[in-house]
Amino acid sequence: MNLQRLQEIRDRVAPSLNFRFQEAAEPPEDGPRWQVLICAGAGCISSGADEFQAALLQELQEAGIADQVQIVRTGCLGCCSLGPLATTIPSRSLYVHLNPKAAEKIVQKELLAGETVEELLHEDPATGRRLRTQQEYPFFRHQKKIVLEHCGWIDAESIEEYIGVGGYSALYRALTKMTPEEVIEEVSKSGLRGRGGAGFPTGTKWRFVRAAEGETKYVICNADEGDPGAFMDRSVLEGDPHRVLEGMAIAAYAIGNCSQGYIYVRAEYPLAIERLEKAIAQARQYGLLGKRIFETDFDFDIEIRIGAGAFVCGEETALIASLEGKRGQPRPKPPFPATQGAFGKPTLINNVETLANVPPIIRNGGDWYASFGTEKSKGTKVFALAGKIRNTGLVEVEMGTPLRVVVEEIGGGVPDGRVFKAAQTGGPSGGCIPADKLDIPLDYESLQAIGAIVGSGGLIIMDDSSCMVDVAKFFMGFCMDESCGKCPPCRVGTRQVYEILDGITSGKGRPSDLELLEQLCETIGKASLCGLGQTAPNPVKTTLQYFREEYEAHIREKRCPAMVCRALIHYEIDPRACMGCAACVRACPVESIHPIGEKEIKGGKTVPIFAIDQEVCIHCGSCFDVCRFDAVLKLAGNHAAR
Repeated sequence: MNLQRLQEIRDRVAPSLNFRFQEAAEPPEDGPRWQVLICAGAGCISSGADEFQAALLQELQEAGIADQVQIVRTGCLGCCSLGPLATTIPSRSLYVHLNPKAAEKIVQKELLAGETVEELLHEDPATGRRLRTQQEYPFFRHQKKIVLEHCGWIDAESIEEYIGVGGYSALYRALTKMTPEEVIEEVSKSGLRGRGGAGFPTGTKWRFVRAAEGETKYVICNADEGDPGAFMDRSVLEGDPHRVLEGMAIAAYAIGNCSQGYIYVRAEYPLAIERLEKAIAQARQYGLLGKRIFETDFDFDIEIRIGAGAFVCGEETALIASLEGKRGQPRPKPPFPATQGAFGKPTLINNVETLANVPPIIRNGGDWYASFGTEKSKGTKVFALAGKIRNTGLVEVEMGTPLRVVVEEIGGGVPDGRVFKAAQTGGPSGGCIPADKLDIPLDYESLQAIGAIVGSGGLIIMDDSSCMVDVAKFFMGFCMDESCGKCPPCRVGTRQVYEILDGITSGKGRPSDLELLEQLCETIGKASLCGLGQTAPNPVKTTLQYFREEYEAHIREKRCPAMVCRALIHYEIDPRACMGCAACVRACPVESIHPIGEKEIKGGKTVPIFAIDQEVCIHCGSCFDVCRFDAVLKLAGNHAAR
């Protein structure tokens, strides 16, 4: 591969890409008149994108225009709650919730008649207006896409389309026009910090590895994304894999003496692995991996290593152990991987999002990247927006964007008339942000100041139906299960905290439990060996700080205010509303509902009246779910303790 070859590829794909990206562009000569961009991220595929595509192909063939339409399978567009999705070019109409029947409407109405299929457009719940293009969506309007700039717009499995949008030009520039020191300086100037959670300055880490002595060094891409509800790295690998390969190659050149890279990705990401394998094969075929890249002395190749899914392997020393074929357990530091990492050699480890930021930084300059974000938190951050929010999906915003903008503007607010209660950032290692801090900027310093973290980018929204004690128990249970067991503070401490929380949610809590929880959290955080244990107490600490009244209600009043904890709620049947249908009797798994008398209803008919035996009831709520007359009441408080 050389510059001339790179330019030839760009020139070849330019007509198709110009037609796609430029609104006034004409279709390519002797090329398709239309393009249909189908979101082929894991979310849309799981909800029926492949079935829609198959139906679309059949409709195109039956209409006799299959050769006039180019179907492009892209990566995740981001608005996962509206999937499956497709964008038609040149109209740029974004169609949502697609199924095989929608294919006929798109072909007959838009492609043949030139009319927008209104019923397939998203209806804005705030205005009732149908939104046609991405520019009309509040979800997209408030985002700044750098890492995700190509996801949803280029063929995720085409190296030529990646080259066509500027791909591998940053690698060419680094290898032919910059020294390794200049590359590191540009990354340092950008202010990029590690997007895996710690937020360590990327340029500084690269400089440490370059300064390390050794004739052999390694670059590792950490794609072991394990936070519940997080799918940022997966979507980048599925939608723009060459971007990560290019970032790794630039990093390898910068640290010196590095001809081998590894991508450590969990086995639960089969689509990401499949597309990575194709991307690596394509890069080798085009001379962008292997020997003498861009006709220089730089050699570099990449292998994929598949992990078994242990959360602790997101920690760099545990990841290295697993990559080497050992049990995935962290080790004490120092020595740090920068001096003694994979196979005992100096090793650079960055996560997917960090490496995906590198090519645009080298293309556009560090100052360009540093113009986004805040004084100390530069650039953008990708968040996986999930939970009690109207628009779930993947969003990328400038560092420092207020949480309120993400929740209310991009996310569309909390649905079903509920009220925002808290946001959990940073996954199991993060903290819960209360409603009175909804205007906090999303950056490293601001979140750290209130006990939360940016983390890798998980952002789970909770409404007033969420019990914060139960939330803390969930995350502590996750950390307890995922602890490698090597150090007692984490192995024993997380279990102790979980058992105390379980007792509180079961109605067995004591006032002294709160002080004990605080002491245990402090000890676990200070004494644990690795980041898993050190940050595991964060959800407990922040819920104790901001939602202490809920803990006290559980302990002192034996009541769950959110009516989530089964042991602290009970069900009763209102005899005035009961119509004797016996649906609750049939639904009860423990036969706790029995007739206690009769009453006459409209029409003179006599029906039985039922009641719940509280000694037998297991508080499962089955009776509440099946009652059509609102006769079953869900009440806060433990009935036995009343």
